[in-house]
Amino acid sequence: MERTATTRGRFALAVAGAEAIEVKATIADRHVRDALRRFRLTARNDERRYIYFFDSPGLDLLGAGLIVRARRVVGGAHDCTVKFRPVDPSEVGRKWRKYRDFKIEADASESGLVKSASFSMPVAKGLVKRVAGGKKPIAELYGGEQLAFVKAMTGRAIDFASLAVLGPLTAQRWEFKDPACPWPITAELWKRGDGKQLMEVSIRAPAAQTAVAVGGFMAFLAEVGAERDKDPQTKTRWALDYYVARLARPKARKTAGSRTSPAKR
Repeated sequence: MERTATTRGRFALAVAGAEAIEVKATIADRHVRDALRRFRLTARNDERRYIYFFDSPGLDLLGAGLIVRARRVVGGAHDCTVKFRPVDPSEVGRKWRKYRDFKIEADASESGLVKSASFSMPVAKGLVKRVAGGKKPIAELYGGEQLAFVKAMTGRAIDFASLAVLGPLTAQRWEFKDPACPWPITAELWKRGDGKQLMEVSIRAPAAQTAVAVGGFMAFLAEVGAERDKDPQTKTRWALDYYVARLARPKARKTAGSRTSPAKR
């Protein structure tokens, strides 16, 4: 009992200031097919998404703890998000909490917990695709409130002209319940342009349930071969590293070509 009380106290301190907890785990690639079959997740009952990130070729925003992304949801609303991770909730102005799609959450796995602040806004249909195609500037996706939030957090504005479009990732998303799990489960299967995939499953719970949610969900996932997510940013980094590498390839080919071009000799 004393150990349980100590654990609860440690988690309570870790999530202080967060409104909710999201517990995440990555399903090992070799177990993805089994997990899909167990939970009856198919292309017939999914929500299909296309996810784009915006960052510099050196991933300067990610390195500073800022994630800038947009999502196209097939048959649903599109949105764009600015997200800081990690944050100290006490340093985030309370005025931002009045917005419906602003939230401060704690992302947890068995190996750690990190708090984040994200601000999403709806985007007109067609705009994300036009931005991705280079027909509209990235800055047109983001509203004044989001830009003000970024400036309040960093003291400066985003230099959108220095950013590249990274993506899209195709994602299948499901929300479902399982009798053995007391929380609704969300599953996302991300696929990159090289065909590699990553599956993440998660639950959301009130911050006060952190200790129970982390232990309970991880125990439940052991049944389907969940791998522990050792880095809360694994999914984002997994995606961005690939698309940044793709940015460099055309430049490398162009440079190599210029060295052998007769016009340059």
